[in-house]
Amino acid sequence: MPPAKKRARSYDSARTRAAVLAQFRNVREAVTALAPEQLDGPTRLGEWTVRDLAAHLTMVLASLSRKLAEPEPERRELALVDWPLATATEAGSIDEDTRAIDAADLPALYARTLARYEEAIASASDERLVPTRFGAMRLGDFLVTRTVELVVHTDDLNAATGADVPYDRQALAACTRLLADALAAKAPGGAVEVRIPPYAVVQCVEGPRHTRGTPPNVVETDPLTWIRLATGRTEWAAELDAAHVGASGERADLKDLLPLMG
Repeated sequence: MPPAKKRARSYDSARTRAAVLAQFRNVREAVTALAPEQLDGPTRLGEWTVRDLAAHLTMVLASLSRKLAEPEPERRELALVDWPLATATEAGSIDEDTRAIDAADLPALYARTLARYEEAIASASDERLVPTRFGAMRLGDFLVTRTVELVVHTDDLNAATGADVPYDRQALAACTRLLADALAAKAPGGAVEVRIPPYAVVQCVEGPRHTRGTPPNVVETDPLTWIRLATGRTEWAAELDAAHVGASGERADLKDLLPLMG
């Protein structure tokens, strides 16, 4: 008898909405304090400068504000857990859209973006469908993806500037969990247990499933290391060598499954 299909993880709407706002405000405070020479500096994102990255971070909310003004799609086309794997298909258009943003006055851009977002989201139901680059999604699901964008690019911003932008705990938790669930969806099974304390534990990879006691194949790491691995900011071998990842068991090698996002 095949194993029962796993139930999709649920996210608390109020906490997700608060997390998106909190993390955007953290980024806004840091970006508006950067000096011009810092904004002109490089990032680990190809040719993007810090100013380009800062502009892109406004898209995380601005795109949703625009989508909520569009007609509601007739049916859902994309489940939340499928979103991370879908993102790799649109890297080129995302770059074009980012470079088209007028980022000369970042404080004004961030203030305008936040005001429009708060107005657009105030009365919108989580069940409303919104069009995205990858297919129509529930608003509640799409808001979870905003935590991923904000947390991942906060880490990019910190790496580029040393600004030490804080991570909202709920935003970090939602980001970690969605990327862990995406791994389980990409490589379904129960042979490997992936632990990312304190936020997520998932089983993945085909093979013998353990039912009690210590699993024979275990991977454990911290949330930020996991997020960097899942998004290609770092490599499996490097994190193993640095002891940022623990892997025990002959199947506990995830290098061929990573990254999950482009």
